[in-house]
Amino acid sequence: MHGGDRRRPEGSPDPHSAHGESWRAARLGTPPSHGWEPEPPPPTLSLPVTPPSRQGRDFSFDDCGRAFTCLPAEEPGAPAEALVCNLDSLLGTMTYRLCVGSPPGVWVCSTDMLLTVPSAPVIDWDGFQGVRVIAVPGSQAYARNHGVYLADEQGLVRDIIYKGTEAQIQQCAGPDGTVPLVCGVVFFSSDAAEQLLATHVIPPLDACTYLGLDSGAPPIQLSLFFDIVLCMAGAMTEEDFVKGGGDASVRSARSMLWTALRAFPLSMACISGASYDYMTTSASDHIRSLTLLPGSASHLHFCKTAHSHVDVCPCIPSLAHACFLGVALGCVARSQSHVPLCPWQQPCLLEDGSSVTNCLLEGAVQLAASSVIQHCHLQGPVEIGPGCLLSGIARGSSLALQGCPLRDVILQGHHVQLRDLPCRVFTLTGCLDDWQSPAEEATYLNVPWAEFFRRTGIREGDLWDAEMPQRSRCLLNARLFPVLHACEALGLEDVLWLLAPAAVASERLARWRTAWRMSWQELMPCLDKAAELGARRALFFLQGQRKVQRVLLGRQDSSLLPLTRSAIHEGYHEAMLGTLDEVASTTGDAGIAARALACIADVLGCMARGEGGLRSGPAANREWALAFGHLESGDIAGGVRELAAERQKWMSRPALLVRAARHYEGAEQILIRQAVMSSCQFVTVGQAELPPLGHWVQVACPARLDLSGGWSDTPPITYEHGGAVVDVAVLVDGCRPIGARVRRIREPELRLVSFSGTPQSEAAVELVCRELEHLQDYFQPHAPGALLKAAFICTQVVQFPSQKPLWAQLMESFGGGFEVHTWSKLPHGSGLGTSSILAGAVMASLYRAAGKSASTESLIHAVLHLEQRLTTGGGWQDQVGGLVPGIKIGRSKAQLPLRVEVEKIPVPNGFIQTLNDHLVLVYTGKTRLARNLLQDVVRNWYARLPSAVQNADALVSNAEECAQALRQGNLPLIGKCLDRYWQQKKCMAPGCEPLAVGRMMDALRPYSYGQCLAGAGGGGFLYILTKGPRQKEALHQILAKTEGLGNFSIHSIEVDMGGISVEVVGCNPKDGAQPRRDVAV
Repeated sequence: MHGGDRRRPEGSPDPHSAHGESWRAARLGTPPSHGWEPEPPPPTLSLPVTPPSRQGRDFSFDDCGRAFTCLPAEEPGAPAEALVCNLDSLLGTMTYRLCVGSPPGVWVCSTDMLLTVPSAPVIDWDGFQGVRVIAVPGSQAYARNHGVYLADEQGLVRDIIYKGTEAQIQQCAGPDGTVPLVCGVVFFSSDAAEQLLATHVIPPLDACTYLGLDSGAPPIQLSLFFDIVLCMAGAMTEEDFVKGGGDASVRSARSMLWTALRAFPLSMACISGASYDYMTTSASDHIRSLTLLPGSASHLHFCKTAHSHVDVCPCIPSLAHACFLGVALGCVARSQSHVPLCPWQQPCLLEDGSSVTNCLLEGAVQLAASSVIQHCHLQGPVEIGPGCLLSGIARGSSLALQGCPLRDVILQGHHVQLRDLPCRVFTLTGCLDDWQSPAEEATYLNVPWAEFFRRTGIREGDLWDAEMPQRSRCLLNARLFPVLHACEALGLEDVLWLLAPAAVASERLARWRTAWRMSWQELMPCLDKAAELGARRALFFLQGQRKVQRVLLGRQDSSLLPLTRSAIHEGYHEAMLGTLDEVASTTGDAGIAARALACIADVLGCMARGEGGLRSGPAANREWALAFGHLESGDIAGGVRELAAERQKWMSRPALLVRAARHYEGAEQILIRQAVMSSCQFVTVGQAELPPLGHWVQVACPARLDLSGGWSDTPPITYEHGGAVVDVAVLVDGCRPIGARVRRIREPELRLVSFSGTPQSEAAVELVCRELEHLQDYFQPHAPGALLKAAFICTQVVQFPSQKPLWAQLMESFGGGFEVHTWSKLPHGSGLGTSSILAGAVMASLYRAAGKSASTESLIHAVLHLEQRLTTGGGWQDQVGGLVPGIKIGRSKAQLPLRVEVEKIPVPNGFIQTLNDHLVLVYTGKTRLARNLLQDVVRNWYARLPSAVQNADALVSNAEECAQALRQGNLPLIGKCLDRYWQQKKCMAPGCEPLAVGRMMDALRPYSYGQCLAGAGGGGFLYILTKGPRQKEALHQILAKTEGLGNFSIHSIEVDMGGISVEVVGCNPKDGAQPRRDVAV
């Protein structure tokens, strides 16, 4: 081993990691799984992690040590939200980068450095034996204060040079001039690891373990690099190695290591593009490592504000006010920023090049570049200049910072345990101070000690005992920091005065002198790491509560589910529930309140920890009726209070938690309905001639094909994100398959007749309503005639509820009652929009039969209203597709009230016929069941799962691309949009592709430009855009030869350029019959 300094190299692992007493894999900050499982590490990975009480060399800038120093980074894809510490970063680098492809063995990694490695490092493991060290390229200038490897052309290590001469370092340089730096990572093959571990029971090496210590042996401290790795270096001789051991016990240990390990070859892998940054005791170096962005090779994403809430706009007194202003200005915020947005573009108080981690900064807290704040709750106005590090300052203490600008200082609050007395101690040092340099040569608060003494009046005798030699006096052992006072409580001001000018300092000197003070050297053994971690945890969830408010009130597309999982694991779920209750009850916005209730449902669901049954299910227990009643009446605050009160009765076991979660989703649906019903203002009803008594008003409608964008029309996605859907009105087997007819009759009653099923198994449901009570189940979708009852109420042909009986209303307004017939020639669950289009047909015929008129735009919004009253939910694409003729794109903006705007898509001449020739419709024989699909989609959207948000963006952009392809008449491009659309549907609603449908699509893929299941998927109709024209018979032959498809049928399909038709057809008794069915399904 060359070099004059016997200390181990900077960047090498802690000597304790060689003891072999704490071999375990660890992950700090990520809770155990609750319904989710992290990806397991490779089987070759085993990392030594030193317990918090034995973290090696002391670290001045984090009471929990280098391993647990928090980094200004977030992991958006993590299943649970947590602070990212250095150990997290190292585990990620080792597990998913360095360890990939390695043979069985043991990896050892230092935790006192920041390591960056490319995503796919090149390490050749062919023929590997023995031990391999990992190096990173660095400059020769940097190597003068660090360790470097000297390796031969075969990559075998000959020596380790630490703080070597220029000539020695030059020997290690490669062709590009860089040298391989020691970075603290070593891999032992299984043979080498077994041989090393076998020595731990043999004296004197047993003195490195608790077994030897408990046997009475004096402890021995060995270095991984100086004592274990070095003995395998090619240029090292046994004599030089053993003699370099110092005392006799270490020389004996080295001799044994030589015997055990010398036979193993020591090779080196220098990772191109990698880098490491040793965490020194230099404050400026530490600040630099936390404020500079990591290289492109890093798997971490550093950010200015990590897990922090920052008020950057003092002109806005509250977040709710900011949200109101944003809405008033027409700004729908979808940013994922961690700071509230200001409509007046106030200058940011956090300069670029600064860093804030796990903090709550309220008011005007200004932070200059090259400064760091961690684990602080500050109340502005506070001004922090460049070169500062603040850590562990609570809100009450931060008041002392007001009017006290800081620059180039390190200000920290510490949790200290003095026997049974816990207390808070503050330390203050300069950015340029050196802890161990003699005072006569060093600085304190960046000025010479002599100048500091002159300014403050402090004397050397106040800091050091008289018998301490001058050369031993340093910042490390200076008793500067007040701990206790006999008469007064101490605070941050008792160290801040050390920065004050002489006139102010004189007032504080006496108080400082009478306080019991300790040096940093004396404080370190008393640091209470458990209390420090607890305070960080509490602050993390306090800023997490602010994040909940910020995300919900700011309508941000950030997921709160990872924070929810962490809060439940750490016992902060009640605080989170309280915050969500507050947001829901005070917002005054039904859309925001609905999302807050959905988040409460997620909290309850996560608390069940995967037990208690399915999340989707009924939500009509009478115990929740009072709360639901408040919400239905528009009393959101009262409803949220009643929900919270009822919730407390359902928290005792998983089954109750899941049922409570379902009822919160039911409450959320009430608010969604209220938000969607804002579209009623776009329903305009005019007057028309009242048809003669007994004359039928008949309406026939095409079905619809959704070519792209579906799901983006679904509330709440449609008014929170914005939607766009390309639809085509289509004839199936040459006819319009959906229709309704209405006529006035003399009897003051409602005769409701619904035909359904296929010609082979036709069914009719007949119902007569003579009392208003017969309509009261209109909101239960499965009740007989529910859609028709809801149509009478939504068109206001019947007033419900009302004091006036039904017969009186009908006679007074219309001179009699109504008879309604509805039909669909399509099977249930077809995916062609039957129910919504049928609702449009019924409302159009009712309006006309009642002597009223409504435009197609009014009908589109009226159907939205009806389906909300019916509680079936659903979007607007179906009625747009079936009521508006031809090819069109419907759009809705991310705002309320919800308004749908339809644009007809012009296509080239002759393209309609071309499309007809290339479209084929296949009934899969599988019934589509969309209810649970819809619940799952809404749940994922409210949770703002990244996949759901990204997919919503993709759905809208694909719809616009499809519309452009139609304008061009480009069949291949349309087909690509269809295939992409089907992948997007599967992403939005996993499980919507039955196995038989997958086989069908595989068989048809070579003959199609694109294909997709209509509607939500799960069954129903499949439509294919074929490469060749008129392929109906050819496709039938292909499918007939395909096994496992079940009953299917193929149908012709063509674009309907007429759309909805409304006509008065007279009173011939034959007209009362259902139109002939000519669709065979």
